Amino acid sequence: MKNVYRTALFVLISMSLVAFTAAAVHAYTASPPEDSHQQTGSDQTLANTPEPEKDTCIQCHVGGSFTNIWTPILRWILFGAAGVALLFGVARSAAVWKTRSAWVPIPKRILDWVNERYGLSEWLQPIFSKPVPEWQRRWWYCLGGLTFFLFLVQGITGIMLAFYYKPTPAEAYASIQFIESEVLLGSAVRTIHHWSANGMIVMAFAHMLRVFIMGAYKAPRELNWVSGTFLLVTTLAFGFTGYLLPWDQRAYWATTVGTEIAGSIPVIGDLALVYLRAGWNITSLTLSRFFALHILILPLIIVTFMVLHFIMVRKQGVMKPL
Repeated sequence: MKNVYRTALFVLISMSLVAFTAAAVHAYTASPPEDSHQQTGSDQTLANTPEPEKDTCIQCHVGGSFTNIWTPILRWILFGAAGVALLFGVARSAAVWKTRSAWVPIPKRILDWVNERYGLSEWLQPIFSKPVPEWQRRWWYCLGGLTFFLFLVQGITGIMLAFYYKPTPAEAYASIQFIESEVLLGSAVRTIHHWSANGMIVMAFAHMLRVFIMGAYKAPRELNWVSGTFLLVTTLAFGFTGYLLPWDQRAYWATTVGTEIAGSIPVIGDLALVYLRAGWNITSLTLSRFFALHILILPLIIVTFMVLHFIMVRKQGVMKPL
């Protein structure tokens, strides 16, 4: 019975705290009623009656009577976070009081629950416990990791841009302008996507230059070099296909020149030109094809070769300095 009384006591305390917090928020957010102008005589009408009290947080969104719409949002975030923190502290103290044992953090409980069912620690332990020599901590050994990091940035920002981009000739340029001028932080996200693409190409070239200078392409690491070459070509293809997507004059004529260069390849030039343009001229089908290559085909190719590249590097290790 003691556990029942204890649980009832904690529930009562929690409900009281929630009610007190709600009352405090309401008292803080409610605006005082305006004073009515009393009139004497028979000309007093209903127009002089005070307006009913309004909920400020609802009124700011519905009626638009408040110019600063962020104030109610920030206020509710502040009080809501304080209430959640208070309830979490009460629940944690109650659990420690009831079990008489140290509190186990919730993330660790989730990881233990997943590990108990799938045994992830068995194959993750060798990966995380492998020692890293001192010579592998120099900055030029981080160029490959920086390339992978920029690829992750590209993926995240590209997904955010794809929510608003429309791959049609009539709406492609307008959607870019909408992202730049109307979407919250849209210009910043597009700028990050643009510069991380350039940075990924630079880091990929620097990584391959380091591998070449140190002779890390020699046996038994030939396939590492081959997979890295495919990754570099795929990275350049990312930049080429993404350049057409804004569908402005610069993108159009740059794609025209690029596809003409592909068309000058001996034997297969015409085939490459027709494949890239989806015909002999740059049309709406070219834009759709470049968009499909940019967000579907090339990501699958680069992720596949990255996995193979990382597995081979993990198995063979990093070549020691000359």
